[in-house]
Amino acid sequence: MDEVTTIVFLHAHPDDESSQTSGSMARAAKEGHRVVVVYGTNGDHGEVPDDLAPGETLVDRRRKEAETSAAATGTQRVGWLDYQDSGMTGWEQNAHPASFHQADLDEAAGRLAQILDEEDAEILVGYDWHGGYGHPDHIKVHHVAHRAAELAKRRPRLLESTMNRDRMRMWADALKFDGEEGFDPDGPMDDGNPMGTPEAEIHWQVDVSDFIEQRRAAMQAHASQVTDIGMFMAMPPEVFAGAFGTEYYIEPGRPDGMVEGWFVDA
Repeated sequence: MDEVTTIVFLHAHPDDESSQTSGSMARAAKEGHRVVVVYGTNGDHGEVPDDLAPGETLVDRRRKEAETSAAATGTQRVGWLDYQDSGMTGWEQNAHPASFHQADLDEAAGRLAQILDEEDAEILVGYDWHGGYGHPDHIKVHHVAHRAAELAKRRPRLLESTMNRDRMRMWADALKFDGEEGFDPDGPMDDGNPMGTPEAEIHWQVDVSDFIEQRRAAMQAHASQVTDIGMFMAMPPEVFAGAFGTEYYIEPGRPDGMVEGWFVDA
């Protein structure tokens, strides 16, 4: 590889990167690019594990887990915007003045822009308009990423991580194993909208099937979040590979049509 590209991935909580963009992170790192992950929140309203050490907080644990995940994907830097987790839609935490949801947009974007400037980043990855499934912090990631791209000294290419709703519909029934009910990607999510984005509105389909083990390791790093991570780890190998062997991205301003390719090389 002749040229190193610096890519900054903005995520809402520690563990979001593992299920959404860890394949692209591992692929970029393997190719010699510089990969940075930034978390909007400390994940302080996640599940509290039973094995916290004396004096250890959930935030301490989740920060350690984020570093372990970064090691699994080859991510070189872990950054934090240091806001509180806002919780799901309608939770009282939504209104907390220190929450990511309530953060002043320019202030939050300015914190991210500082990292973009320090890294001289060429690419910034955020979320689609409703954060994939409508979580307040995920929606905030979308707005903060767009504003930070405007504030950065070098305006980066901006991409939005999303889920392919049409593809999810195809394999949703495969998640009905061991007596577990599957899910309906067309049903209302946290904000009442369906999950992800229709395929017709997606620009990049990225093959990360060679990095399934790194994705699994990144998820396992976030073991404190038993409900989500446990569900993923319980998937049969072929289902896990089908669900996480491909990642999808929107690139605002790009002509319509989904390309099977690698956005870093574009």
